[in-house]
Amino acid sequence: MKEYEGTKSPCPASDSLFICPVCHSALIRYDTGYRCAQGHNFDRAAAGYTHLLPANRMHSRTPGDDRGMAAARNRFLSGGYYAPLAGSLAALFTEYAPQRPVFVDSGCGEGYYTAEIAGALRRAGLEPRAAGIDISKSCLRFAAKRDHGVEFAVASAYDLPFAAQTADLLLSCFSPLAFGEFRRVLKPDGVLFCVLPGARHLWELKQAVYETPYLNDEQPPACEGFRPLDLVSVEGTVLLDSAEVIQDLFAMTPYFWKTPAAGRERLSALDRLPVTISFRIHLFRPV
Repeated sequence: MKEYEGTKSPCPASDSLFICPVCHSALIRYDTGYRCAQGHNFDRAAAGYTHLLPANRMHSRTPGDDRGMAAARNRFLSGGYYAPLAGSLAALFTEYAPQRPVFVDSGCGEGYYTAEIAGALRRAGLEPRAAGIDISKSCLRFAAKRDHGVEFAVASAYDLPFAAQTADLLLSCFSPLAFGEFRRVLKPDGVLFCVLPGARHLWELKQAVYETPYLNDEQPPACEGFRPLDLVSVEGTVLLDSAEVIQDLFAMTPYFWKTPAAGRERLSALDRLPVTISFRIHLFRPV
């Protein structure tokens, strides 16, 4: 972050959904970055995202997924293996959206769901404004390329760079559940969408890597400040048809860090694996 010394861009300025992480005032977007009225300036990376996570709030030099993990996630999701979830989210967001919805994706990763939802809202004749945040700049390099109409920034779910009551629709898909921040950022009639794994999600992958696989807990999250609105389940089976695809999925999961050597060896020997996918989309409204 550096102090603003004058507009470097000849292009017209536009309002941003983001606020300044230093003084919390509104940011104005230029073609090369963002600035606020207090003179704080944030460059936009060549890849298309900006960095709004102050250094004193970073727990490492490169937080979040590294370059290899981000690339694996991008390859897998681009392959359409989780298209049933993306389609269900797109339909639900379209159902609950006002004519000019503001959509925030907290923990957007490489932007697959962000772009799918934003595109669906536009195809429905709506006029969305959308932004996604993640702590991994490696993921955001991919996200910013998926949809140039969405703003992307490095930021934390526990300190979202948005003003109070900004969002009509907020997504947290396999991401940290920062309910206090979600409550602050959502409008009073907004909707929170939390995607969590179903009991048998990736069951066959677990069987391959663990001696004693376990079912996922399907208890709804405790979310103070919200009331349940709906619960939508998405179930199916996908065929992972190469060793590379299997390893890409494995790299996306928490099992990647916890699997012993014997489990990794068993998984490495596979070049074909039918896998159960099971998602639970929890919808909440603020109270």
